[in-house]
Amino acid sequence: MRFLYLLLLFIMQLSNQDAGLFISTGAKITIFSSAPIEDIKAASAQCISVYNNNTNELEFSVPIRSFQFDKALMQEHFNDDYMESEKYPKASFKGKILESINAKVDNTYKVTVFGELTIHGVKKECKVLGTLNIKDSVINMMADFDVKCADYNIKIPQIAFYHIAENIKVKILAKYQSINNKSK
Repeated sequence: MRFLYLLLLFIMQLSNQDAGLFISTGAKITIFSSAPIEDIKAASAQCISVYNNNTNELEFSVPIRSFQFDKALMQEHFNDDYMESEKYPKASFKGKILESINAKVDNTYKVTVFGELTIHGVKKECKVLGTLNIKDSVINMMADFDVKCADYNIKIPQIAFYHIAENIKVKILAKYQSINNKSK
């Protein structure tokens, strides 16, 4: 909650200075693990993201405990055993869209985002391909990518090997509005 407050305070300070700033306060992130015994799915709609069209900088932050699972036991194991969400309460990304985007013109762009993804206290460079659709000053961003658990020191016990895949599929859907046009 403290992070959200600081982010909104920062955005309000920039709102009169930067017409290229966009925010998504309910971006949806889904995770999926396909394993021999059971598929595991979870989703969070509590992701906050800021996109600066003038610099192409992009940031995401999601509370780990906000991921909801179909089974309470899966959610408990995810938070306590694998993600250690008390110790590492959020995942974040900070990077830049490599292509030039004009947010004032309705269009669809294939984009490449390069930056640092931080999960479980580990920060790693990554490149993500996605789609950015602009219509009536609203930006919809979509991306799919894989996260390898071992890359982020997420330990999967041998006994759980058949329940959890080594690679987790991540899907992001974010709808951005200009902070200067938020009242529209």
